[in-house]
Amino acid sequence: MQDAPDEPTQDSSIESVSDASADAPVSASTEETTVSDAPATDDNVVAPTGRQPQAASGNPLPRVMAVANQKGGVGKTTTSVNLGAALAELGFRVLVIDLDPQGNATTGLGIDARNFELSMYDVLMRDSSLEDCVEPTSMKNLFVAPATIALAGAEIELVPAFSRELKLKRAIETVIDDFDFVLIDCPPSLGLITVNALAAADEVLVPIQCEYYALEGLSQLMRNVHLVASNLNPRLDISTIVLTMYDARTKLSDQVATEVRDHFGNKVCRIVIPRTVRLSEAPSFGQPITAFDPASRGAIAYRELAKEVSGGTS
Repeated sequence: MQDAPDEPTQDSSIESVSDASADAPVSASTEETTVSDAPATDDNVVAPTGRQPQAASGNPLPRVMAVANQKGGVGKTTTSVNLGAALAELGFRVLVIDLDPQGNATTGLGIDARNFELSMYDVLMRDSSLEDCVEPTSMKNLFVAPATIALAGAEIELVPAFSRELKLKRAIETVIDDFDFVLIDCPPSLGLITVNALAAADEVLVPIQCEYYALEGLSQLMRNVHLVASNLNPRLDISTIVLTMYDARTKLSDQVATEVRDHFGNKVCRIVIPRTVRLSEAPSFGQPITAFDPASRGAIAYRELAKEVSGGTS
């Protein structure tokens, strides 16, 4: 496949993104109170409080979604891996692009760093073909573009690079016809790697944990999405917000879910992702939850989320 022609660099947008400062955080204001000691049930993949609108859908395939939130530990990689696996189960061809130097999406899909030669570092910094970087997983229709710790240095190395913000966009354009969904697992930052993801994506999927300070820093993410949309990628929009780490036994989870729905309305998915031990265990076995424990609450939730995100298409 031929690379797309070079596009002019947009240095001013990166300076704007780098200089953006966070607004005061919005957060749940009450302390966690246990409602019941009984274990959560399989029915708790839908938040029982607040509005429950269907997430916006109807975007044409292929869809490129950046899974982003500069706050760490909110479930970006968990959602990238397991939503990708659930979409693949529905028959969609899915590519998960790992842009996090920790490489958790790579190992979570069973790819050993010793078993591949090219990574996303080579794609971004050495202009290697993304097609040559893509690795198949153990699941049908699910592929991954792996990451290594070398990506940690890419933030600095990208600074003098020509058309630095559009490197990932051009790489994805060479393979986009081979996939229905491309999920980009972003690092927990708003640097040049994340800007590359936002410039390449059609949509942003934001995981928000149902915990204290759930909305902390989201105003900065929204500002940066607007800056990228204004300067680099006019079609970019925050289309999907996923509530993660939901614990039906606590009032706090209900309060956070209600607060997020009040702020973001129909962008919030009806399905919520429960906090479960099995979801935490699956990456250590190199499997998505749908393969590791297909009957678990986490697997059920991500399958339902995949149907919602894809508009119910199977």
